[in-house]
Amino acid sequence: MNVDFPSSAWIFVTALGSVGVMGPVALIVAAWLALGYRWKYAGAWLALLGAASGLVALSKIAFIGWGIGVRHLDFTGISGHALMSTAVLPVAIFVALLPARGAMRAIGVALGLALGVWVGVSRVVLDAHSVSEVVAGCALGAVVALAFVWAAWRAESGKLAPAPVAASLAAVVAALHGVPVPTQHWITEIALGLSGHERPYVRASWKAKIYRAPDRRTELPPDQRAAA
Repeated sequence: MNVDFPSSAWIFVTALGSVGVMGPVALIVAAWLALGYRWKYAGAWLALLGAASGLVALSKIAFIGWGIGVRHLDFTGISGHALMSTAVLPVAIFVALLPARGAMRAIGVALGLALGVWVGVSRVVLDAHSVSEVVAGCALGAVVALAFVWAAWRAESGKLAPAPVAASLAAVVAALHGVPVPTQHWITEIALGLSGHERPYVRASWKAKIYRAPDRRTELPPDQRAAA
């Protein structure tokens, strides 16, 4: 996918959606909800995001460990960056704007969704995910965000000023942006441990319709395979 935008800028954008950034932001959002509103809102938020994150992990484990995907859609697992950014950013802005009028909250949620989709687009531009994987991530993230916004829309307002909430969230993003978190490595290790395979399925061989589970022996030169 070619978009007239410097690759360094796309890398900057895509880093915003990493678990290392969005995870702490989601926790800060939960903390503000618990402190300024009700624990039930914090619990609902974490439950929704946790369930969606689990679905992302399962989709990736299924492919990496067993090669389960949708070949004609080039789908090998839901994009975690797309999910996290599209779920967390709208809710973070919404919580900061809870004391504001409904129109301002709605605009904030729409802006958060747009930013999340932008992160999703960066994943396609950088060839980290296919379009179908990003669409799935953005759709799932939007469902999480809108479900929470609907549940918390009538939360009692006025307990938190927007400024400290927004400042704390911005500080977390600035401090953690670009900090690597090896989530893909962890998921791969889990997938291989569960499947019992020595090596993960990869997109290229899967698209070439190589169904057999990857085996380290097949990577050896022919004269060494018999001794392996």
